[in-house]
Amino acid sequence: MARPIWSGAINFGLVTVPVQLYSATEDHSISFRQFERGTSDRIRYRRVNERTGKEVDYNDIVKGYELDDGDYVIVEPDELDDIAPGRSRTLDIEGFVDLDEIDPIFFQKTYWLAPAKEEFGKAYSLLLAAMEKTNKAGIAKFVMRGKEYIAAARAGDGVMVLNTLHFADDIRNPAKELSKLPGKSEATGKELDMATALIDSMAEDWEPESYHDTYTERVEKLIKDKKAGRKITPASEPAEPTKVIDLFDALSRSVKDRKGRGQKGRGKPAAAGLSELSKADLDKMARELDVKGRSKMSRKDLEKAVEAATETTDKAPAKKKAS
Repeated sequence: MARPIWSGAINFGLVTVPVQLYSATEDHSISFRQFERGTSDRIRYRRVNERTGKEVDYNDIVKGYELDDGDYVIVEPDELDDIAPGRSRTLDIEGFVDLDEIDPIFFQKTYWLAPAKEEFGKAYSLLLAAMEKTNKAGIAKFVMRGKEYIAAARAGDGVMVLNTLHFADDIRNPAKELSKLPGKSEATGKELDMATALIDSMAEDWEPESYHDTYTERVEKLIKDKKAGRKITPASEPAEPTKVIDLFDALSRSVKDRKGRGQKGRGKPAAAGLSELSKADLDKMARELDVKGRSKMSRKDLEKAVEAATETTDKAPAKKKAS
């Protein structure tokens, strides 16, 4: 059972809801110790005075802030403690904002908020339901472990979620940091339609359980194989990146290639070939074959229309060349 890492109360208006804070995520990365190769000797790091080479006790270490001229301002731990903010007892919500207005770049770490006691469940559930209905997040500041945070309290799946947020000053300006950003250019209607169609054809439901940390799984297998004395099989080389080409041209050629493969089977597209095509591919083929009303067709009807139109095109007599 998880233990709370902070206890306090959410305050908004005249309403107070005592809550406890729990970590919602955990790191599954595999950690290693360091050894000297060929021995069982551990490698350890020590705090050493760079001038004398002698080890320094932790209690004798102070902090220093480097100035522009290379000098340092030395700060004692007690001096930092004197100005440190006291531990917050409350999450004072200063206002509610539309959750969709918070850019994901601001989200830092995720926690759960639970009622401190069963008797506070009704007030907790009321706030949870209200935030879920309005899609609003309560913005608050609080102090935890000697550090001040700005946070967003929001509705999760049956639980209240608290996301610590980056301050605006923490977010870098990409225009200043990145030298290779393209200049602003307007995409043409045809290119934009094709790019949109490609994205729509690849749309799917978000299912996070479908994604796994495959590298960690391979590290775990490596450890088990080495312990058992089994031969280690190297991972296959990653695929080479494809040549960067125009998106519209790439999709157009893909559609034409699929269409050509489908027409090789004695005038009929292969059923499997049609089923592999996205709706955008089928719509493109229908457009080239002049199938009317394609935008309102279901996928099945669109496949039938493309197949029928292709058959008609294949059976049509070739036009005689003018002599």
